[in-house]
Amino acid sequence: MRPIRATVRLQLHAGFDFAAARAQVDYYAALGVSHYYLSPILTSRPGSTHGYDGVDPTRIDPELGGEAELAALVEALHARGMGIVADIVPNHLAIGADNPWWQDMLARGRASEFADCFDVDWGRADLDGKLLLPLLGERYVDVLAAGELTLDWSAAAQRFEVRYHEHRFPIDPAHSAALIALGGAEASEPDAAEPDAIQAALAAFDSRHESGRARLHGLLERQAYRLAYWRSANDALNWRRFFDITELAGVRVEDSRVFALCHDTVLGLVARGWIDGLRVDHIDGLVDPRGYARRLRERLGAIAAERGEARIPLYVEKILAGHEALHSDWGVDGTTGYEFLDVVSGVQHDPAGEAPFTTLWREVSGRSGDFAAEVAAARSEMLAGPLCAEFERCVAALGALARQQPATRELSESALRRVLGALAIGYPVYRSYADRRGRPQADAADFERALESARVRLSAADAAWLATLDDWLGGVAPETLEAPEQALRLRAIATFQQLTSPLAAKAVEDTAGYRSAVLLSRNDVGCEGAHFAYPVSQLHAANRTRLTRFPHSLLATATHDHKRGEDVRARLAALSECQDLIPRLRELADDPRLGAGAAGVGGGDRLMLLQILLAAWPLGLAAEDRDGLAAFAERVMAWQQKALREAKLHSHWLAPDAAYEKAAAAAVQRALEGGELTRELAALAAALDLPGAINGLAQCALKLCAPGVPDLYQGTEFWDQSLVDPDNRRPVDMPARRVALDADATPAAAWTRWRDGAVKQALIRRLLALRAEWPALFLDGDYVPLGVTGQCAEHVIALARRSADATLVLVVPRLPRALLGVADGTTLGWGDTRVELAALGLEGAGVACLTATSAPADGLALSTHLADFPCGAWLWRDVSTSATP
Repeated sequence: MRPIRATVRLQLHAGFDFAAARAQVDYYAALGVSHYYLSPILTSRPGSTHGYDGVDPTRIDPELGGEAELAALVEALHARGMGIVADIVPNHLAIGADNPWWQDMLARGRASEFADCFDVDWGRADLDGKLLLPLLGERYVDVLAAGELTLDWSAAAQRFEVRYHEHRFPIDPAHSAALIALGGAEASEPDAAEPDAIQAALAAFDSRHESGRARLHGLLERQAYRLAYWRSANDALNWRRFFDITELAGVRVEDSRVFALCHDTVLGLVARGWIDGLRVDHIDGLVDPRGYARRLRERLGAIAAERGEARIPLYVEKILAGHEALHSDWGVDGTTGYEFLDVVSGVQHDPAGEAPFTTLWREVSGRSGDFAAEVAAARSEMLAGPLCAEFERCVAALGALARQQPATRELSESALRRVLGALAIGYPVYRSYADRRGRPQADAADFERALESARVRLSAADAAWLATLDDWLGGVAPETLEAPEQALRLRAIATFQQLTSPLAAKAVEDTAGYRSAVLLSRNDVGCEGAHFAYPVSQLHAANRTRLTRFPHSLLATATHDHKRGEDVRARLAALSECQDLIPRLRELADDPRLGAGAAGVGGGDRLMLLQILLAAWPLGLAAEDRDGLAAFAERVMAWQQKALREAKLHSHWLAPDAAYEKAAAAAVQRALEGGELTRELAALAAALDLPGAINGLAQCALKLCAPGVPDLYQGTEFWDQSLVDPDNRRPVDMPARRVALDADATPAAAWTRWRDGAVKQALIRRLLALRAEWPALFLDGDYVPLGVTGQCAEHVIALARRSADATLVLVVPRLPRALLGVADGTTLGWGDTRVELAALGLEGAGVACLTATSAPADGLALSTHLADFPCGAWLWRDVSTSATP
């Protein structure tokens, strides 16, 4: 196994498959990456652009090239000393005709060998033991009457099925003989039937005729599923799904047989040495994340032992609140790094900008700017709408508990909804991790916060039941109780914890983040939207904590799920310094050309549009470049439509307001039509160019030198001004990146033409080379915040990494706009600012890794040592001698 030093996330699909990834191995090896971090590689839906809609976890995706092309990729990587970290999706599979497990369950119901794979409530009385399939475009009776449901014969599957557009609903094989007999044949098995008999059977169920419709309805009534209008899903669904996406069904990996079915293929690749580490998608969706992670760690440990190798890294996608810590008993090596994204972005925002930008938002949008209040309102809406079925599932589980004991029989279903709803709305993190042993101590404070929040929302009579829910949901360990109480409590705990997780995601990331936008940079995935800015001490504390608890955790600043690219956030952070521009932003937000007044575009939507236009404005895009403006407008309008529908204020995915969306799109087109408004916007965007670039370099350097494993997202070694998906999954211009890498310019030389993005690549290459040369320094070395003195001390982040044989000092700027303004435009005015190094006890001069000037052992005068490049790194080989590399 190859140690994971730095990863690059690649999004695989039919247009960028294993062969395409193999073609870039030499480039990423030269850049300094040790591992490809691949999006899911197991079989997903045909045409999938992301791989998270898997249909068969037992096969490598043929659209990516299958096993043969994966083998070729592995061989190319290994030849360069590189490897693969694979993304796996245990929480869900896509439903439909491409999923053999799902189709078999539909055909055979609970008798299917795959019925236990999916989290289905077969006992729902109102569904008569059936699985609800809300996939019809209209009500069932209307679809049937219109003749849109047709019985067909699948020669490939040798079975009857009902077709509806792209859907194929299989008919129970036990009914086949009767259907064929209806066609006039005596065959008892479908494969023995004559084609004419099959055709005659199909004709008897022709839904264009009343008699055929009646027979087809009768046949469907005898199946294990019930077809329904798609809008009924949020109210009536009886199986777990991914968030509110009805086409992604929850998988019961807590069952050992299902775990094996879902993991044997990928673990086989680990055992063969093809995969060096795993990333687990959405672990919070599972019944028992701790149990799952420990089982997976056990399997990985056995493989490592058999191969005589070191620990195989295991990462989990987990959104942590600012105060929350990843549990230490899961056997994992850390998260995918969203918490780092949050803290590094937070320290780049100017706290002095919070009040004036909040006032601007309130005055223009008419909304409070209170992110926590927006989240609470969104949570309430989600429980009553998109997640109603999940909420009712939890109500039912708790109701079953209430009926068990005389002391709780008086807890009515209505009261239970109010109490549970208040508790879920106030839950401060994604979920708790209670299991048979009860609620972990690490979760106690968050549950208490939820109880306190619920007490404020509830009447005294309802609040009196909170103590009961506290006990049921993990306050008392279920393992101390007898059956059936134990099983009922475990079920209640599972449904509650699988409710609060999607509730948090839908309310925070997918709703409040599009409703409250004091600055959109603080609303990204994993960010604490209620916190505008952080002090530098918070970054240092987070880095030291990570080094102590999860020193090899991934560090991210861009992902396939981000809402705004890392350099869009960096430019918005620069905007936080531009309080002098607020009056003009206010004027533009009220400009009819951007939709104000009669055009009818809401103030919040106008202000968010302004932020996106300024922050995502492509470097070098001139106001006279019609083609470039048109391309930018297409990207912005795609973002805008998604933003409007996610916010659910003026439009909605389930009920788009075409007129409002047209008015909003017209504002984008006017802004980018090449006239006076375009020129003004271009000038304002240009004010963010240089400070945004400096912020981008600083966050990149911090990621590459902080404790943990840096993860680069595809293409972000140049400026990343992408927006929400699919914009952040556009093809990467690899030829341009190859040309820049071959030029091998120094960071200082590349800085003189910084707009082309090659300067970022130059910084990454040199720091990744250091990580390769000094792996122990970066992975396990001590972390030391450094003191800064002088007039610009608040504009510096300085740290040291120390191991037994080397010390690295890193210095980057913070809030750079205040440092700019000298004649050449790219030199920062540091004055007498100095980083103190005496406490490190260094001897001799430190070798400059990014700049031209070596460093004395006692300190760095930034006006000298950062004269030719904004960021600096210096290395001392052995802290006890004056030797240098």
